[in-house]
Amino acid sequence: MRVFVTGATGFIGCALVPELINAGYQVLGLTRSEAGAKSLAAAGAEVHRGSLEDLESLKGGAAKSDAVIHLAFNHDFSNLKQNSEDDRKVIETLGEVPAGSDRPLIITSGTGLVRSKTGAPAVETDDHVSSAEFPRAASEEAAEALIAKGGGRVMVMRLPQVHDTSKQGRITLHIQTARQQGRVAYVGEGKNRLPAVHLSDAVRLYRLALEKGQAGARYHAVAEEGVALRDIAEVIGARLKMPVESITAEEAPKYFGWMAHLAMIDLAASSALTRERLGWRPVGPGLIADLERAHNLEI
Repeated sequence: MRVFVTGATGFIGCALVPELINAGYQVLGLTRSEAGAKSLAAAGAEVHRGSLEDLESLKGGAAKSDAVIHLAFNHDFSNLKQNSEDDRKVIETLGEVPAGSDRPLIITSGTGLVRSKTGAPAVETDDHVSSAEFPRAASEEAAEALIAKGGGRVMVMRLPQVHDTSKQGRITLHIQTARQQGRVAYVGEGKNRLPAVHLSDAVRLYRLALEKGQAGARYHAVAEEGVALRDIAEVIGARLKMPVESITAEEAPKYFGWMAHLAMIDLAASSALTRERLGWRPVGPGLIADLERAHNLEI
């Protein structure tokens, strides 16, 4: 089986490509650069030159493949609405190819877009917010539109904070903010939580979804349901040798900027259904363990 992977040279893609190749898949990786092409070739993947802006090129890559894993997204948060709407178009384009077939198409989303109906950690059956509330939800809206039309075996992979010792999802931005502010802050008691998963466990789940996933399913790549923001802040402060302090909700925008709202809400999420349905058992290090050894926290 040949798998077309967008974002093949990104943080997750660089781990997913060898995961798939080692499992016997052929990988066709999207890249726009010569450096990316060399990296993919060195990993044993085929190279598909193109970009997210070139929709015809994306369609061509999907047409040459038996499955698609869509990882790529422009994470420039200063232009989040436009980037999210661009991703909607990308997903619509990728969905045109497998329409009416059983070809897998895995769309990447995030657990941070999901709100629990009960107050407990969000589950796979909980709905995402609308794109009007948070633009990034456009990706799941596009996936749902494909599912409604029977656009192949479409699945949604909701990611939490994906981490290793080099990157930690949104926490990377918390580290940058701390360096800029000269202190590490959390809001109130800091009991609100972020779910997390080690990079190696996340890519293994993508492979399992490719092999066993059901059309229309939502999967949560969650190893830890929730790590408290205060615990995260204390590790960052210890590593950077900076003071750690609680700030009020009113002070949050000045410290966190655009992340202020996210820094105040609890985003815990469960993966119980995902584990049951796909037989996934995460075994990688936890978020705190990786932060304690993180390269980007070296002074």
